[in-house]
Amino acid sequence: MSSVFSQSAAVISMNIRSLPRRLWMSLAMVLASAVVVAILLAFLAMAKGFESTMQSAGANDVAFIIRGGSAAELNSVLGRDQVNLLENAPGIAKDEQGPIVSAELYVIVDGKKRSSGTKANLPLRGLDLRGVNMRKNFALEQGRMFTPGTNEVIVGAGVLRQFSGFDLGSEIRSGRNSWKVVGVFSTGGNVFESEIWADAKVVQNLYNRGSSYQSMRAQLEPNADIQAIKDYVKNDPRLNQDVQTEADYFSEQGKSLSYIAIFGRIISTIMALGALAGALNTMYTSVSDRAKEIATLRAIGFSHMSAFIGTLAEAMVLAALGGLFGVIAAYLFFDGMNASTLGGSFTQVVFSFNLTTELITQGAILALIIGFFSGVFPAWRAAKTPVIVAFQSSH
Repeated sequence: MSSVFSQSAAVISMNIRSLPRRLWMSLAMVLASAVVVAILLAFLAMAKGFESTMQSAGANDVAFIIRGGSAAELNSVLGRDQVNLLENAPGIAKDEQGPIVSAELYVIVDGKKRSSGTKANLPLRGLDLRGVNMRKNFALEQGRMFTPGTNEVIVGAGVLRQFSGFDLGSEIRSGRNSWKVVGVFSTGGNVFESEIWADAKVVQNLYNRGSSYQSMRAQLEPNADIQAIKDYVKNDPRLNQDVQTEADYFSEQGKSLSYIAIFGRIISTIMALGALAGALNTMYTSVSDRAKEIATLRAIGFSHMSAFIGTLAEAMVLAALGGLFGVIAAYLFFDGMNASTLGGSFTQVVFSFNLTTELITQGAILALIIGFFSGVFPAWRAAKTPVIVAFQSSH
């Protein structure tokens, strides 16, 4: 066994030393693997970033309530009488002001992307200071909080990054309504940073919503079971709401861009097949180029296995180098890159590409798969090279 290892090491060394003779073909194999890995990681980092942005907004100790059968806030309606009933549900935390709840509105306003100048839908959320305080990691980065009862708004940091016209002190027009930006806030990079916030009663008045809302958040008591609220709603014929934790709601919303990851895998698989074809050609050329050397080694006692392992290792090394360069390129060009896309409520969600260790591992595995399948058949040919080739004239 030790002789096989030592012989294989010798063949690998010989193969590496002969790389300058086929430098450009080897570089082409490295580049093809790098491109495939980089593109795969770009798509996966995009999907992962969107998912993380959505899921990090949800809390397990906050109940999220919308009309039964509504897929998102935009499709939901809650009357004032229903909100009053829901406030009395069991398991909701209370303080000196009463139940810790936030009834909110969600309407669409126009925005213009900084990158392209195209129009896009942005969410304007109507809420009160109680609702603001229910958002974990909320912090004002610039300016101040909106004054209740006025046409003032605060905008998420993501909105400010991706869309023009929302700088501090700017006037925003939406139809016949005008708003003044008085603050910029952050919430730890989650989906709330893609929103514009204003006083709920002002939004009700300007958008003719009467006393209705679209969603309700309720802070749960410590160790409270959300099932108690579900049972409360089920047993009251005046109520017909879906109740879930905020974390569950945003987790489901985050899946809306999962097709990006699927699309990325499909594209990468197609490109990988193309890269594999090129890599096979490279490795067959490598074996042909070194046929006399391989046969000579066989003639002096090297085994079939050493020729096989040496050739396969060459392919794996070239593909692994390509994978490494692909990971580096994806990290430099995509990790942390800001983007925006339509979310589940047909409004823009600002997020950052997120290249995780798990995704990098997937890219590395893809590169090694390309290396294995591009090397195994040429390696088999190398192992079967006849000894007689060593004695043939090169002329």
